[in-house]
Amino acid sequence: MSPSGLVVHECGTPDGPELVLLHGLTEAGTTWPDAVDRWAADWRILAPDLRGHGDSPRFSDAQLTSVMEVMVADVIALLESVCRGPATLLGHSLGGRVGVLVASRRPDLVERLVLEDPALASVAAATESFVAEQEAFLDTFADGGAAEISRMREVTSWSDAEIRAWAACKSQVDRAMIAHLHLGEWDVAAVLNDLRVPTLLVVPADGETARHRCIVTNPLVGASLLPGVGHCVRRDDPEAFHAVVDPFLTKARRGHPPDPARDPSHAPGGH
Repeated sequence: MSPSGLVVHECGTPDGPELVLLHGLTEAGTTWPDAVDRWAADWRILAPDLRGHGDSPRFSDAQLTSVMEVMVADVIALLESVCRGPATLLGHSLGGRVGVLVASRRPDLVERLVLEDPALASVAAATESFVAEQEAFLDTFADGGAAEISRMREVTSWSDAEIRAWAACKSQVDRAMIAHLHLGEWDVAAVLNDLRVPTLLVVPADGETARHRCIVTNPLVGASLLPGVGHCVRRDDPEAFHAVVDPFLTKARRGHPPDPARDPSHAPGGH
């Protein structure tokens, strides 16, 4: 457990380099089973339940006015207290946005950053339709999610371990957080171009983030645009995801900076 009270799921190699996994909205630190199995031999893996998720604390009334700021502060406190030095961060969706903010404010704590289809849009506040949609979605797990598990087995190629982990955490979501979610407004180009740590975007080729790739001129930020995947890139096509992410992580373990001249996956715009 971190000083901020976050529950942290730790596994892998205790003396290995540190890889911090930041999950998406309505998920938890337990929703990385296949990736963890793949990385455990090489990394000390720290997967927190972000506040309002899993077994971590709920948001207080005062904290609900600044959900993103609280999440970012939580992760910074985690990195300062639990990690031995700069860590590699990997964030999906909401976790990707948190990772960007952490890396922007405290680059001294971040070795490298991987963003799996991150939530980069400017959102002033959760709309009524968004809240209603999320509430209805979470309600389908009131019985443990048996119907949703069956549906996902039919409509996705996800592994059974991933589907079960995805379903198991839904009953633990802080509904008040959903109603008060305020991602904040920012200039995506400025945020990405100001990053000072090696960063890899892994996104669907036809997604919103892919359409923004032309605005990224920062040589530290690369993009891999993968066809045939949705928002959950690593679950939809694990082999394609790991083919681009694992070499980037290997360089972090070896302490190699990216070289855009020799590594086109880390040149602006990616491939």
